[in-house]
Amino acid sequence: MRLTRHSTNADILQVLNNTADAVSQVLATNTDWSLSGIRHTQYSVDVRADNAALAVLHEAGCAVLSEESQITGLWGDDDILVVMDPLDGSTNASRGVPWFATALCALDKNGMRASLVVNQASGKDRYWATQGGGAFHNGNEMHHSACSTLKEAVVGVSGLASFRPQWSQFRALGAAALDICLVAQGVLDGWVDFHSHGVWDYLASALICQEAGVHIAEFSGREILTTEYHEKRTLIVASTETLLSSLVEVRAKHAANKAV
Repeated sequence: MRLTRHSTNADILQVLNNTADAVSQVLATNTDWSLSGIRHTQYSVDVRADNAALAVLHEAGCAVLSEESQITGLWGDDDILVVMDPLDGSTNASRGVPWFATALCALDKNGMRASLVVNQASGKDRYWATQGGGAFHNGNEMHHSACSTLKEAVVGVSGLASFRPQWSQFRALGAAALDICLVAQGVLDGWVDFHSHGVWDYLASALICQEAGVHIAEFSGREILTTEYHEKRTLIVASTETLLSSLVEVRAKHAANKAV
């Protein structure tokens, strides 16, 4: 199946699922958790997973923006670009922490079309969304929590705040793509990035959150969608607009403390 901007979202999702399945096959037989030596913190299995995913996507005629291999293929006006992290949370995977994923988001020149995040540790949790079509976990439509107050919120984080925010609890789980999906699912009430991430880490989950009605902000006010490999973004995600405002304040206080 060759994808173009005229392809249905269902066809795009099928290719994304096939891609995640190809990565699953690599992980199922992997015993080598050594570093690749190509890029800092890149594991050899990251490269193998990337190669398996690229084979599926290139056969489908997609251009790819991957954490592991940057941009490959041609993205013309009629083409699909897939933004991909073949193994998000690879350090978790290397240490036996069962929380790592494949994250894929398909775009055309008008924006995001479809996304998929597969929990490769469980082998059964699939989160997906299509533009205007809702967000789902294993076929069930997702609903975020109604939490609106910081003191009651359970918040996922990447990195640690420079002070102690007055939230109920926090979780640092180590795989941004999966972490953000938990907000769409109503498991977490929000998520704050105390560092910054490449687009491959968050874009698939961002579409899932948008389709689930979750509120998203970029700390510096930039568009979350970028196709530039070296650009980073700082996302803040929350179940409600009120909670989002509180989490933006938390992130701003952190930034101010770090600047002193």
